[in-house]
Amino acid sequence: MKSGTKITRRRFIKKACCASGSLALPYLVARSVFGKGTPSERITIGAIGIGSQGTHDLKGFLQLSDAQVVAVCDVSRRALERGARLVNEKYGNSDCGTYDDYREILERDDIDAVSVVTPCHWHSIMAVAAARAGKDIFMEKPVALSVGQSRAVRDAVERYGSVFQLGTQQRSGRNFRFACELALNGRLGRVHTIKVGTSHGRVTENLPAMPVPDWLDYDRWVGPAPWSPYNEKKMIRDWHENISDFSLGMIHCWGIHHLDIAQWGADTQDTGPVEIEGTGTFPGDGTCDCILDWDVAMRFANGVTMSFTDGSKNAHGVRFEGDEGWLFVNRQGLKAEPAPVLNERIGPAERHLPVSTNHFQDFLSAVRSRQEPIAPIGSGVRSDTLCHLSYIAVQLGRKLKWDPEAERFGGDNQANRMLLPRPMRSPWHL
Repeated sequence: MKSGTKITRRRFIKKACCASGSLALPYLVARSVFGKGTPSERITIGAIGIGSQGTHDLKGFLQLSDAQVVAVCDVSRRALERGARLVNEKYGNSDCGTYDDYREILERDDIDAVSVVTPCHWHSIMAVAAARAGKDIFMEKPVALSVGQSRAVRDAVERYGSVFQLGTQQRSGRNFRFACELALNGRLGRVHTIKVGTSHGRVTENLPAMPVPDWLDYDRWVGPAPWSPYNEKKMIRDWHENISDFSLGMIHCWGIHHLDIAQWGADTQDTGPVEIEGTGTFPGDGTCDCILDWDVAMRFANGVTMSFTDGSKNAHGVRFEGDEGWLFVNRQGLKAEPAPVLNERIGPAERHLPVSTNHFQDFLSAVRSRQEPIAPIGSGVRSDTLCHLSYIAVQLGRKLKWDPEAERFGGDNQANRMLLPRPMRSPWHL
């Protein structure tokens, strides 16, 4: 090897596998081996998905001096051109790579990490492929469209040693961290109840088929989902996130945000409920067919009960209720009773949660240190699972027993079948 040659994790794994004949060797190597060579080096990023959220996240990385976006990918030529223009204008050049196939980004040895900001039905396939390719991964929530697919992402990330940050960015917000620390440190007494509310679903007409525009590879956009005709509204996030071929709806896409905070503040982010039951309604007709409203109750082994509903019942946010008061947090701020609890300070000997003020920067710091970021794959899958369990409980309409260690329902084959990965349209697979 020439002096000064940069050893990327991808190259190291390739060489290690060739030498050992297996993938076992990387497990025996210190994680720091795979860190950046010098603190001054920029982390190179390939941005996969340049829609509305993808553009937002791309701009987030472009603002950071220790990252350099070198490639963008989208199946929409318009989005691709927009993303490349943002990158080239930022760096004052014209060499941003453009791709309509994410696999070409994963093949580049000069890319350290990828951001995956695509419609939900693509998340698990791209994340697993990125981990196998030796990339670190920043991925928007949710993790996947089934518990089985979420586990596949977790297994791949852990097997290949990728740093993984889920886009549950509320963990990087001071209000949410402070609320959870107050709950964890007894400022409300013993927390016994948590109430979570999120946005509800939507009722729509049946969308007619439309001609596919020449700037869009619609077949690749549909990808592993069941085939359905093109309509321009399907390209809009608020629509495709409420179509069951591509998503589970707001119970998942919004639910994971607040359920993640509820788990953080209840100290249950490494486990799950032991019982769950719920009711809800679905649209009678229309292209958007995901759940409209729901009322789910969960019980945890530590005695905490959690109520998870659409926003027509519980307020949009997270409410911790204890023997000595309550606290409510959302993106607009904090409320508490008694109010002076918000003036409390968490002492040096008390429990402190990790601090992040920028979700993108936290990811880059983890890439360098090879430590877990603030929203790692483990807790991400646990929060993702709460959404899936809620959906299954509503669909089955009965109380379910959940084993959070085995991550299975107890003695319920029908419910356990609903955990399995969704069938995928050929040729796509995990």
